[in-house]
Amino acid sequence: MFPEYRPRRLRKNSSFRALIRETQLSPAQFIYPLFVMPGKNKREEIPSMPGVFRLTVDQLAGEARECLQLGVNSVILFGLPEKKDGMGSGAHAKNGIIQTAIRELKAKVPEMLVITDVCLCEYTDHGHCGCLIDNVVDNDATLEILAKTALSHAQAGADMVAPSDMMDGRIAEIRAALDENNFESIPIMSYAVKYASAFYGPFREAADCAPQSGDRKSYQMDPANSREALREATLDVDEGADILMVKPAVAYLDIIARLRDEFDLPIAAYHVSGEYAMIKAAAEKGWIDGDRVMEETLLSIKRAGADIIITYFAKDMAKILKDRK
Repeated sequence: MFPEYRPRRLRKNSSFRALIRETQLSPAQFIYPLFVMPGKNKREEIPSMPGVFRLTVDQLAGEARECLQLGVNSVILFGLPEKKDGMGSGAHAKNGIIQTAIRELKAKVPEMLVITDVCLCEYTDHGHCGCLIDNVVDNDATLEILAKTALSHAQAGADMVAPSDMMDGRIAEIRAALDENNFESIPIMSYAVKYASAFYGPFREAADCAPQSGDRKSYQMDPANSREALREATLDVDEGADILMVKPAVAYLDIIARLRDEFDLPIAAYHVSGEYAMIKAAAEKGWIDGDRVMEETLLSIKRAGADIIITYFAKDMAKILKDRK
């Protein structure tokens, strides 16, 4: 009781604050997203995501080396194919954009942990995450294609696959395909709890993957639901997921905390494009201190229980942490 106990005693200078700090950010636990596009020697900034670029394959190694120098040891790849079709066949093409990108990175920067997004939305001409049959996303018909895609990534040299499609049963299908082809050591980071969120807008511009009709509410989760997140995550654990992801992050800190309390697997959180873009836009207007809000936001995600953060701020935050040493 005051005045005997005064919390301010342990806040009075930076050394005291550092001594008792409960939550720490580490670049080693960041994953940096990379958008890979066709062509050569190109680097295009994404208008709605300042500081984030689409890169051709020949530009990836330089980007990866910069990440490693900052202590960011992991990247996740998203591809923009030259051609799209109704079944997303480019997703599992042997010489597809992502398969080529994986081989390039593992050949030139082998120490980089290369993770791949497994989904069809970037490869279908209709923009949905699965096959359309009679204008409805057919869950079961999609599973075989997702498994082929994950297997093709493993064959190209990916270190981990991350299915983001939200089809029921896809973790079991992918796990079986990997194991049957001697890739039982490849882990699966499941987008276990992925909401039908309005925060994905800039990403859809970046990856050219917005649905051409309808929406994704029939397979992504309703933002109003919390208990359902536990059911979704439990299914993926039972099917063989190694890491559980929540997406988006900031608007769903309560969900991250619930999964942390419920499961002992590593928990990842995707700090998505809209969450990134809002901070960037407000900082450019001078309304907020962008660096401080960035750090506070990432701390909130870690504090909620995330072990891993996928964020477009990975390099920016890593530079700040490096300068403090």
